[in-house]
Amino acid sequence: MSLTQRILAAMALGLCLGALLQSQDLAADHLLNTLFLNGVIDGGGRIFITLLKMLVVPLVFVSLVCGAASLGDSGSVGRLGGKTIGLYLLTTAFAVSVAILIALTTDPGLSGADLNQGADTVAFEPREAPSVKDTIINIVPSNPIAAMADGKMLQVILFALLFGLALSHAGDKGTRLRELFADLNDIMMRLISMVIAVTPIGVFCLMTQLGATLGLQEIAKVAAYFGTLVLALLVQALLVYPVMLKFLANLSPRVFFAKIREAQLVAFSTSSSGATLPVTLHTVEHKLGVKDNVTSFAVPLGATINMDGSAIMQGVATIFIAQFYGIDLGMSALLTVVFTATLASIGTAGVPGVGLIMLTLVLDQVGLPVEGIALIIGVDRLLDMLRTAVNVTGDAMVATVVAQSEGQLDRDVFFADDAATKTPA
Repeated sequence: MSLTQRILAAMALGLCLGALLQSQDLAADHLLNTLFLNGVIDGGGRIFITLLKMLVVPLVFVSLVCGAASLGDSGSVGRLGGKTIGLYLLTTAFAVSVAILIALTTDPGLSGADLNQGADTVAFEPREAPSVKDTIINIVPSNPIAAMADGKMLQVILFALLFGLALSHAGDKGTRLRELFADLNDIMMRLISMVIAVTPIGVFCLMTQLGATLGLQEIAKVAAYFGTLVLALLVQALLVYPVMLKFLANLSPRVFFAKIREAQLVAFSTSSSGATLPVTLHTVEHKLGVKDNVTSFAVPLGATINMDGSAIMQGVATIFIAQFYGIDLGMSALLTVVFTATLASIGTAGVPGVGLIMLTLVLDQVGLPVEGIALIIGVDRLLDMLRTAVNVTGDAMVATVVAQSEGQLDRDVFFADDAATKTPA
């Protein structure tokens, strides 16, 4: 079996086992709950996600230093950076616009009267979302080592870019150090392959936990919201991205989706763009054929600032909450939602559930009650998995388009038989 087949089998088995355990309605102190589900399964899932997160900071720093040093030599860092950031912001703005349009068409909040509970019956303590000004200021690290220790990815990215550019202008000393970083980058890729090999086990644990806790009754209460958001996410992933890939890079969307399926599955399982970053980097470089200097620049940046799935959720959720409370949003308010959701995505960390935190910023900007978030908390875990898969797909698409425009895409690798580029077990 290929890695993709093993992951899919692990997902199916995990969900079935989790659903079976849930159907037994076991007591909290039952051995299967205490020892198996909350012990072995929960521990296995957490260890898998921690293994992925373990790689993120060193991988981002090393790969970005290599990429920035290479781009600094060629003088293309400014042009490539402008293309990458511009495409990320464009896809995010388009995503939230499409989400709002779909939500206004389907009117998910008008079914709010059918909810068995109101927003005020569920406890929700919103955390304060950072302002745009604070987000920009916080990009600059006062202590790069502390930023790495705390996992502040925007700060790590900026320091790595500056360090790499400095290496490209440091002469012979810089050349020797660049060779060291190139060797470290190769070692990190081998380490990624080792972690990817145990992905099916981690996915099985995560899916079992999800199947045992997924509340189908919660989905039924907000079925209109759930369906609208899923539709908007599918439109972004299966229509917007393929059109951009074909129009901007003249590449086959079918081949693209066949090559990135493993990264999508890991993203779906972990609900974290950050945790999926090692797999995304490996996939974009070795399966899509994007050269290392573009991959190491565009993909880590996308995992930090490109949150199309979260932006879509913010657009649909805003319309849903407004309709539920009977509040009419005018055109200016809708434009504010697009602008705020686009900027908020830049400051959204690639961790599970962070979209709800950023949603508080959007709701506050248009005068909607933040307590309305409590309506959608029950289904957000499952939707977060879909959003993360969309985010990772967008990262890979933008990196591929930028690489093609810069002549940094190996088309032979892109169109090669997937068996020839299969991830080693």
